[in-house]
Amino acid sequence: MSQSLKTAAIFATMNRARTAVACVRALAAQTRPPDLVVVADNVSTDDTAAALESLTDMPFPLVVLRMRENRGNAGGVEEAMELAFARGADAVWILDDDSWPRPEALSALLAPPWNPSVVRHALQIDPQSGKFTWPLWVECDGGWRLAFDETELPGGEWIRSKASWTGSLISKHVRDAVGPVHGALFIRGEDEEYPWRIARAGFRFEAARGAVMDHPGAPDLVHWRMFGKNFFFERGLVDWKLYYKARNMVWLERKRAGGLKAIATGLAYAAAVAFIDGPARLPLVWTAAWDGWAGKLGKWSRHGVEG
Repeated sequence: MSQSLKTAAIFATMNRARTAVACVRALAAQTRPPDLVVVADNVSTDDTAAALESLTDMPFPLVVLRMRENRGNAGGVEEAMELAFARGADAVWILDDDSWPRPEALSALLAPPWNPSVVRHALQIDPQSGKFTWPLWVECDGGWRLAFDETELPGGEWIRSKASWTGSLISKHVRDAVGPVHGALFIRGEDEEYPWRIARAGFRFEAARGAVMDHPGAPDLVHWRMFGKNFFFERGLVDWKLYYKARNMVWLERKRAGGLKAIATGLAYAAAVAFIDGPARLPLVWTAAWDGWAGKLGKWSRHGVEG
């Protein structure tokens, strides 16, 4: 039954023609291709949209959704997901344009038994390091631990995890219960906020051992613990990426844990920036934290000017 589900693969892109085309070709090479692919083009100024539209002989309809404005990954995925479900998809597979699934990935995700209340997701591997693109929380021996590569996973084909975004297969049942992706987060926040809403609604996540995607990881990731929480900081982020990450996490922590946790999150980012990147970037973090506290979302007014 799961193999007969109508599935749609979706991702957002902007000015990355070769990357986006390679992702579509990886989807076409699936042993069980998706039934629909929707790519949200965030107003590219190069030939990205045209290159995608020129692809022929695909084993699925390819819809290039030309966005009216750049809404970032969050807004692009939101609109692509809603379009896919409106066209009859039973489940939507969320990708990045540089997350390229290996041929058996979708077939593994759809292996029986299918449960629309469980969000299955692929394992993301950094091709350079061979480690997970992002550390994964997995259930092991009755508790939770961070796994950094495949050797640290517990046994079994299905591995319970805490959350996932890229590579997740979201059923219409889950989407109808939790609502659409929060597109106003723009980038670097939707990957935390949407899985949180899914878990809060009572759904669970599991990784499929046989579903693997090649997805580059952060080149310089710093891991530390502060205030009882694991933090991962990417050294040397351009200003606009750092702004969205700090803003969205302060906003999200205030929403799910209250003001004190939001303040602690802002302080943690300030400390990380000061010690890792240098104190000159602190004003940017304070601006981001204040905007997150105030709920000022959407595209940053300095995006395209700073960084």
